Amino acid sequence: MDQALLLIHNELRGTNLTVFWNSERCYHCLFQVLVNVSWSGKPGKPSIAAVAVSTQHGSLLQINDTLEEKEVCRLEYKFGEFGNYSLVVKHAHNGAGEIACDIVVNKKPVDSNLPVCIAFLIGVALIIAVSFLRFLLSLDDFHNWISKAINSRETDRLINSELGSPSRAASIGGDAQPEAWRPPAATTRLRCVDTFRGIALILMVFVNYGGGKYWYFKHSSWNGLTVADLVFPWFVFIMGSSVFLSMTSILQRGCSKFRLLGKIAWRSFLLICIGVVIVNPNYCLGPLSWDKVRIPGVLQRLGVTYFVVAVLELIFAKPVPESCASERSCFSLRDIIFSWPQWLFILMLESIWLALTFFLPVPGCPTGYLGPGGIGDLGKYPNCTGGAAGYIDRLLLGDDHIYQHPSSAVLYHTQVAYDPEGILGSINSIVMAFLGVQAGKILLYYKDQTKDILIRFTAWSCFLGLISVALTKFSENEGFIPINKNLWSVSYVTTLSSFAFFILLILYPIVDVKGLWTGTPFFYPGMNSILVYVGHEVFENYFPFQWKLQDNQSHKEHLTQNIVATAVWVLIAYILYKKKVFWKI
Repeated sequence: MDQALLLIHNELRGTNLTVFWNSERCYHCLFQVLVNVSWSGKPGKPSIAAVAVSTQHGSLLQINDTLEEKEVCRLEYKFGEFGNYSLVVKHAHNGAGEIACDIVVNKKPVDSNLPVCIAFLIGVALIIAVSFLRFLLSLDDFHNWISKAINSRETDRLINSELGSPSRAASIGGDAQPEAWRPPAATTRLRCVDTFRGIALILMVFVNYGGGKYWYFKHSSWNGLTVADLVFPWFVFIMGSSVFLSMTSILQRGCSKFRLLGKIAWRSFLLICIGVVIVNPNYCLGPLSWDKVRIPGVLQRLGVTYFVVAVLELIFAKPVPESCASERSCFSLRDIIFSWPQWLFILMLESIWLALTFFLPVPGCPTGYLGPGGIGDLGKYPNCTGGAAGYIDRLLLGDDHIYQHPSSAVLYHTQVAYDPEGILGSINSIVMAFLGVQAGKILLYYKDQTKDILIRFTAWSCFLGLISVALTKFSENEGFIPINKNLWSVSYVTTLSSFAFFILLILYPIVDVKGLWTGTPFFYPGMNSILVYVGHEVFENYFPFQWKLQDNQSHKEHLTQNIVATAVWVLIAYILYKKKVFWKI
């Protein structure tokens, strides 16, 4: 899977060749030796070496004369999965003594992305079918026809039944009609928030289960974005929105700030404990060893972020003016001006992140280093993975208590431990959660003023997007601060927050204002997020979430398994919602 066979033909008489390989996604990386191809020693008979090459990204191939250590030729090529190729190195026929390197396709590759396309089309077809059915049910004539047909069949069945009675038949076969679907009534709890949380959670479950083993459903090796890089920050963002909305509701019901502080501290403590003790990757190595336990993690990061943001809002909490929820004459920046102490604190936190990231001296590494180390940057800083962020984690937590298999090891061949949920990155997750708080304030301060809400969502999305463009120079690797999930860089936060405001801009009018969509099926896991997240981690290796595949090297089988596993968790969340079972901590 994700590999092709490459046969290298050396037709250069008396010349030994060394073939080097690099991925086009590996930024400023050293070429790695792929294979040595010696001269066969027999004129007219080329020597051949076989090697597997990656098909996930484009490949850079460099062929050197082994003895003279000089480059013979260099080429770029995108190999296809299960393809069979030949790289022929020979003298050109132009008589100028030039060397030609040509790639020949011996066996055509398969389209590895076809299962994803088919799954996407099936999903779109289901959405269209359900939407069309709901449209028909909304039509009075069709609705009445269905109702009469059902009532007629039910009446005939009861009349022909020996146990039927006239009174019972009359009551069932009457003129009562099923109630048509209506848009959800305006309540304090907004469905768009739970729907957004459910979208992030379901994507998280899918990518954590493998995402069909596709590279774009895995985390980026370093800079850049994949689908897997979107879900956690979106979850953090919507957690911030929920914090403000729920705290405001609790305080309005008369709960004291001191009592609420106790609840916040207890919930944060439970999140951290669940993350350390229950959802810990070290269990795959056997019984949990405290000498090797990973201290940072997803739930740990959520616990710390939740505590800081919730306490910050609790300290400076102000009643939401009734006039702001009803009058259109509200001051246009009230949601920001009223929160100036919180914004000052957040800006101070961001200043700390910038200062530590760019000015903290790291032994053996350049100050302000943001790279992956390993073979990146031409191998100059192999043990500098993550710069200050990695150094702080290794200094305060120790190598044995942070993540041992970072995504940077895939392309950059890093050797040091690095944790993407480390200490320094927690600062920017707090910033992201506070931007979610801002979204919650917009929803509450301008309640029932749809136009004002949409204008502010649009403004925030554009503003944060422009900051991202300025920081990254619209480039994956060449910007001042590249988008990087491992570092939780400030550009990563502004970019994903921009996307989050845009998603709320779409969801709020569709789900809560017009009622065109109820949020199904994402709404249900969004209402039971902790249970779904912890459950999918604990039961990952159990049926029906995983089973033995007939072909372990098939994207199609992995994708089917991961979609089924994700769908099962959606079904579980739906059943629990119907039974009104919710796990809250």
